[in-house]
Amino acid sequence: MTNLHRISKEDFHYYWSKEHKPVLYIKPGDKVRFEINEVTSWQINKDSSHEDLTKLDAKKFYPLSGPIYIENCKEGDTLVVEVNEVKTADWGWSGIIPGFGLLEEFTKPYLYKWDLSNERYTLFKNKIKIPKRPFCGVMGVAPKEPGLHEVMPPTKRGGNMDIKHLIAGSKLLLPVYVDGALFSLGDLHAAQGDGEVCVTAIECSGEALVTFDVIKNSKMEFPRYYSTMVNYSSYFTTTGISDDLMNATKIAVREMIKFLSDTLSLSNEEAYILCSVVGDLKIHEVVDKPNWLVGFSIPSHILE
Repeated sequence: MTNLHRISKEDFHYYWSKEHKPVLYIKPGDKVRFEINEVTSWQINKDSSHEDLTKLDAKKFYPLSGPIYIENCKEGDTLVVEVNEVKTADWGWSGIIPGFGLLEEFTKPYLYKWDLSNERYTLFKNKIKIPKRPFCGVMGVAPKEPGLHEVMPPTKRGGNMDIKHLIAGSKLLLPVYVDGALFSLGDLHAAQGDGEVCVTAIECSGEALVTFDVIKNSKMEFPRYYSTMVNYSSYFTTTGISDDLMNATKIAVREMIKFLSDTLSLSNEEAYILCSVVGDLKIHEVVDKPNWLVGFSIPSHILE
């Protein structure tokens, strides 16, 4: 028999740790509905301004719902996390935060607020329609090592992976390092492009319904996942070519910002945010030294 549990938005923590006391004990096959807080712990709200992005307390980033203890889940096992449903709140935000993101030339804070009341899509400037594909940017388990561990960056335990394909219907497999796994999640996004280039997607609060299972003694070392990929009928792509992969990546994104600014009458800041929300980075070629080729794609319907 499948049991259904619920975790309140009041039950959260800021770091990974095997010393955290579980807020819930469940069995394999059980479902859990997580209430998820906004990624800055509500430092950004509907009344926030651009300048509020410069006043953020990083110690309050990534309030993670959990942790939960899964019975009969031991070190060396694999935790199976099946995402059944993800719901967003009725609003969200994206921002350019100086010192973060892929491109260093964006030195001023810029905040954009989204209306997420429509279940299927949200609108950007000039009535650009963005499909909603909500997912949790953070899903992971506790480390074997003692002490407190930052949520960012991601590790082989999962964490802040920002895999946009982990939407409802997907299944994430995580290697387990402590008894019970001590699973937590957070950082809900209404939509995001692969790369999340400006450092934010559409950040929001909401809920996620998840089913858990355990594969015994699998000895898996890194996360794996099954998902329905995002498919559009056509793409528009800019490229970057360089003998440095990171430089090629930056060139591809800068070329897209130029194109969007010229074509859609967007400011550079607006174009950068749009890139982070709908654009996908692709490594097209890494075998023909000394130069590597990176593509940055947006769905063609954005340009219609």
